[in-house]
Amino acid sequence: MAPQTAPGNAARVLRLVHEDGPISRAELTRRTGLNRSTILALVGELADLGLVHEEAPPAGGPGNGVGRPSPVVRASADVVAAAAVVEIDAVTVALVGLDGSVRERRSAAQDEPPSAGEAVRVVAGLVADATAAASEDAPVRVVGIGVAVPGTVRAEDGTVHHAPHLGWHDEPIAGPLADRTGLPVSAANDANLGAWAERLAGSARGVDDLVYLNGGASGIGGGVISAARPLGGADGYAGELGHTFVAANGIRCHCGAVGCLETEASREALTDATGTAPDDLTALAEVLAERRPEVEAVVDRQVSALATALRNAIHTVNPEVVVLGGFLGVLLEHVGDRIIEDVRAQAMPGMTDRLRIVPAALGTDVLTRGAAEIGFRDLLRDPASVAAAGPRPQHDRDAAVEEARTA
Repeated sequence: MAPQTAPGNAARVLRLVHEDGPISRAELTRRTGLNRSTILALVGELADLGLVHEEAPPAGGPGNGVGRPSPVVRASADVVAAAAVVEIDAVTVALVGLDGSVRERRSAAQDEPPSAGEAVRVVAGLVADATAAASEDAPVRVVGIGVAVPGTVRAEDGTVHHAPHLGWHDEPIAGPLADRTGLPVSAANDANLGAWAERLAGSARGVDDLVYLNGGASGIGGGVISAARPLGGADGYAGELGHTFVAANGIRCHCGAVGCLETEASREALTDATGTAPDDLTALAEVLAERRPEVEAVVDRQVSALATALRNAIHTVNPEVVVLGGFLGVLLEHVGDRIIEDVRAQAMPGMTDRLRIVPAALGTDVLTRGAAEIGFRDLLRDPASVAAAGPRPQHDRDAAVEEARTA
């Protein structure tokens, strides 16, 4: 008989495998503090649900020297979350496996910013199309949908309070999409999701305190991770660093204020100066490398505004790493150490001693990966809440217990 296991322990193991895997049973034992028999039973429960599988450790890998090699536990690629990204010019859906792999991607261009109702309709259709395509060889199991929106999103119910570039005000997204698809749906600010994605799998992997800024079609979004937790605030609106005040005599922002970061450092101003397409970051980098005087004048203004905004953020949350994505990442790579030097010149002593400012690593997948994480939210809290779909290989728990006794 398998040992009795606490329900929360299965979630702990699944999260470790999902976020840090593939991971050996021995490492799961070490990381959780649970005994080997309990880990074997928990892996068995998760395998029966089709959420993980075990495989032989790689030859010459850790644990292959003395004693029996520890099997490696890998999250399933067939259990997926649908990650939806809503932007002013496109709606994109990708199916992301529990193992982090992107199984299928679909996108629908938009001639004008979609309404909330249209976005719900398009996302539902793309999820259906992507699921059908991904299931042609073997069925995939969609366990939830995560939606990334360029605006403030109320955490408790997934209502978009304000998305100025989309023209949305108090628009419910999570509820209508759940009604339409029959799946659990969560929605959040896109940059907050990007921050978490970069911490899980990008330039800030494993960093507990970070600031993320992304520059794209919908302005500049920001997200903060503090003490290894997303900083959400009372309603989930924290991290609006694009509206940090940087210029007293600046441009009036759509939010009503003057001198916001996203008006003083805008993708549109930079691409207008370079003559490049708004979404072609490679072409932008190539033109910046020519160092045309008229372009450098725009760069200088934007770097100055960005450094001031980062000074404000650093004094507020004291991050170890600042991650810059989108056109901000291109700016960073163009000017090199200048941004961190400008920040240090404005910062209090000691505030930047350990600070690193780095470009984002996940590229166009950053919001996809972040949205997938909230799509997996219910599953990661309670793995048993998701019933197995179709026949799954039965894990031999009696053999597992015997292995624990003899290992």
